[in-house]
Amino acid sequence: MTEWTEERRARAVLSSVCEPGHLKLARLVAEHGAEATVDALRRSGESVWGQRARKTDAAALIHRGEDAGLRFMIPGDEEWPIQVDDLDRGAEVQGLGGVPVGLWAAGPLRVTELGPRNVAVVGARAATRYGEAVAGDLAAGLAGAPDDYAVISGGAYGIDAAAHRGVLAGHGRTAGIYAGGLDEPYPRGNARLFEELKAEHLVVSEVAPGVRVTRAAFLARNRLIAALTSATVVVEAAARSGARNTASWANELGRLVMAVPGPVYSGMSAGCHRMIRDGQATLVADVDDVRALLAPVGVGPLLPDRGPDRLLDDIEPELLAVREAMPGRGAITTSDLAGKCGQPLPRILGALVELEILGLVGQDQTGAWRLKRPAPTGD
Repeated sequence: MTEWTEERRARAVLSSVCEPGHLKLARLVAEHGAEATVDALRRSGESVWGQRARKTDAAALIHRGEDAGLRFMIPGDEEWPIQVDDLDRGAEVQGLGGVPVGLWAAGPLRVTELGPRNVAVVGARAATRYGEAVAGDLAAGLAGAPDDYAVISGGAYGIDAAAHRGVLAGHGRTAGIYAGGLDEPYPRGNARLFEELKAEHLVVSEVAPGVRVTRAAFLARNRLIAALTSATVVVEAAARSGARNTASWANELGRLVMAVPGPVYSGMSAGCHRMIRDGQATLVADVDDVRALLAPVGVGPLLPDRGPDRLLDDIEPELLAVREAMPGRGAITTSDLAGKCGQPLPRILGALVELEILGLVGQDQTGAWRLKRPAPTGD
């Protein structure tokens, strides 16, 4: 049961009154405390925050949150995610920053259960089928054994929803970080997903119930996604997009940023390509790439640096030279092959016998030699 101290009540009021991610709010709370900040706002003139503060009833706000099944945590609480405190170290993107005054949450999963093994999977709302498929596969692979990473996203259409659904299909852990109050689902078209996350996993917002979504709130929310996670994977992003904003926050906070490439003609992948080009993100193509980057040095999966091994890869250079001198179609005699290779006849005959044992050449009824395709290895 939440203990509603005066400090907690004041922070709840501020989460309803002030826009999230406002640096002025962060400074006021840091210098004067939440209670004094609320009192000062209520005594202030006709500022927007002052008007809202005078109209906001803390008891009614608390009741609304409890009716919606929400809990409200503040810095110092057992459930408070300490990684969010990194936002208090001067990080700023597009004029936004600062540690949230508090976090509203609902769901059986605790916020502290998200870390440190967690990763954000974000991307375009107007995602392509390619992007949604990649996001779902990545999220399902990350959430499954043996790594069991918690996957965090924003609950929006497109890549966000695909990532959440990929985790749900794989029975992993996921959390939705929202830009509006958690008493109503947003977007409406993802109401079923929102309710599933709320009932079985976790939904989080820094704004109070009843607060509607704004564009600035989305940008402020992105800093929470970046701060809560150890890494961010961008699957699809246009040249200007919210997903790139999340990646900017992750870079600002010193988190790992990865991006999935897409078709060069797709505008939905232009942002990913630019981040990779400019060194702002590491290229990843599948879940093994992501796992390798997330794992401690020497612990992650070994990634192949070339394609699958073929039988011809292990052939001695001398034998390979003889085989490559043979015609692609038709047969060749031993003497003609020796002349073509510029080698003595006995040496060429010995090489042909070794190649025949390996199943790479064969001799016809006339005694001439023909190429044979290597048999598949089954690996």
